[in-house]
Amino acid sequence: MTKKIVAYKGFNKDWTCRDFQYEVGKTYKHDGDVNICNSGFHACESPFDVWSYYGVFESKFAEVELSGDTATHDDDSKIAAAEITIKAEISLPEFVNRGVDWILSNIIDSKKEANTGYQSAATNTGYQSAATNTGDQSAATNTGYQSAATNTGHQSAATNTGHRSAATNTGHQSAATNTGHQSAATNTGDQSAATNTGYQSAATNTGDQSAATVEGENSIAVASGIGAKARASKGSGIVLCEYDDDGNLKKVHSGIAGRGKINPDTWYKAEGGKLVAA
Repeated sequence: MTKKIVAYKGFNKDWTCRDFQYEVGKTYKHDGDVNICNSGFHACESPFDVWSYYGVFESKFAEVELSGDTATHDDDSKIAAAEITIKAEISLPEFVNRGVDWILSNIIDSKKEANTGYQSAATNTGYQSAATNTGDQSAATNTGYQSAATNTGHQSAATNTGHRSAATNTGHQSAATNTGHQSAATNTGDQSAATNTGYQSAATNTGDQSAATVEGENSIAVASGIGAKARASKGSGIVLCEYDDDGNLKKVHSGIAGRGKINPDTWYKAEGGKLVAA
């Protein structure tokens, strides 16, 4: 039985990759030798490695299944395979969650520190590390590469300074911060803040009255909660949702800072059918 590998792949907005047209739900086979970066179908086992090849804002992402002959990459989790199945498109928040899960399950030569108590702290300075808190008023911090700092308690902080890292909060009034490139900061609690200063990064908030900001190029700040705001530097995108008085979604607004009427380094909110300065 052929081994099947779950991986993740980036595409252009039209579901093409290197001029090859893909479609969700379809399986494709390659005839001939499989060589990494040269022939075969390519994807990455680590979702965050995909961002090295496809930018966050201008791409689509999907879970795929690889099988048949394979070849691996020396520098990251990229794999070339003779057969690929495009299983399903993945939203940006889910993509980030998959990335965090992958890091947590692939800790190499470093520590995994966890706290379940209140007012606790979990800290990692090694590569590919994970610091996790489930208690309230906690802090999880990583300074290594490809790390994950996760909080599920209220009033918590998860911080990464390494590349390709993820800082995630699900509690209220929390903060998730990344200063490394190709990183992700995600909040699902209300009145939270997600901040990125690296390039090709994503700052995402789904809670109400929250804020998402990105300072690097080719990044995206997404704030989908009621009364949320977003800010981006020139060349990066913002996405905000507008709701009616009953809390029903009316419209999704997006723009790129420095284009049209969207000014760089300016806070925006969704109001009156358009993006307005907050």
